[in-house]
Formats: sequence, structure tokens, C-alpha cells
Amino acid sequence: MDEQTARHWDEMYRARERQWSGRPNPHLVDVVGALPPGSALDLGCGEGGDAVWLARQGWRVTAVDVSATALERSAAAVTAAGVASLVDFQRHDLARTFPAGRFDLVSAQFLQSPLDFPRAQVLRAAVRAVAPGGRLLVVEHGAVPPWGAAEHRHVRFPTPQETLAELDLDPDGWHVERLDAPQRQATGPNGEAGTLIDHLVLVRRR
Repeated sequence: MDEQTARHWDEMYRARERQWSGRPNPHLVDVVGALPPGSALDLGCGEGGDAVWLARQGWRVTAVDVSATALERSAAAVTAAGVASLVDFQRHDLARTFPAGRFDLVSAQFLQSPLDFPRAQVLRAAVRAVAPGGRLLVVEHGAVPPWGAAEHRHVRFPTPQETLAELDLDPDGWHVERLDAPQRQATGPNGEAGTLIDHLVLVRRR
């Protein structure tokens, strides 16, 4: 566990009583809503919105984060939702350790960091964690939001095609189900309305 990384994310979560809405990520709901439940790995689970939703659909969830504060809030959320028996929380610095096992769904929702982060290495570990017949869903920011700071405007986000290439998949062993850049309407921290661009990669192991 890198203490600087853990401290950064703990401080971010402690800065507010709640960082996120508590609702599941919309692309996760869109993709997974029609799938039969199984085992799921939630990478960077934050305050537990996705873990709660998955468990309510009947998934057995392994939820992972580097922040102890985030994991505490996630545990409280699944307990309040009555689905704690379906969720196993694990603390991992994904740059150093990765959960064991194979999963029917591996979900990496906005697994992006302002810190030095071996993104490609972590995504390839996520590939290895997908069970036969299972899926990897990667959703990332595709652009700085309209209300984002001016100094972030120069940031370049990998395209879905570039992310797919980084996964280094065997084409005989995988099927690409989605590769696109959907847009959605969102509200900023001060009530600003705007359009967000996301990058989405959905692949299924044969």
C-alpha cells in the first residue's frame, strides 16, 4: 500500500460528508441491467453506489478501493440497503495488489487518477480477472466537464480504441460488444448543467 496514494484519496473523501450521489453509474446500469447476476468485481468502488445496485440485482460483489474512508462509507451504504451479505469489501492499492479470483463481471468505472497510476497494467490485470463467458466494462471520462478548471483543458483522454488496444486482448479469445463515446447530461458541483462525454469499452471473454 502506497501511503501517499491512500492519504490523497482519504483526504478527498473526508473533505465532504459525501463525494458522490450514491446512485449507480448510468452506463453500468445500461450494460448490466439485462445480464443474469453472477460474481462481480467493482474496482474503485468509492462510496458504494455501484456495489449497492449490483447486490440489489442479485450479484455477489467484491468491492475494492484504496481509501479506508471510502470503504467505510460503502460498507454503511450496503448495510443500509440490506445487501451486506452479498458484498465483500477489500482494500487494495491496485498499482501494487489486485483481488484474487475470476468474475463474471469486472467493472472499472472512471478508474482515473491525478496521481501517477499504472493504468494499462491495472486494466490488463482486470482482463485476467474475467471468467470464461464474463465481461469487462471500462467507462472513463472522455473530456474535461464544462465546469472543469481551465488548467485541466490540456488533458488528453485515451480514446475507446486506444483503451481497447492497451488491454492487449487475444482476438480469438474475446468479443468486442461495445466501443463508443456516449454522451450524458449532468449537473456540476455548483448546479451547472452540461453535457459529459464518456468513453466506453465492453468486451466479453469467449
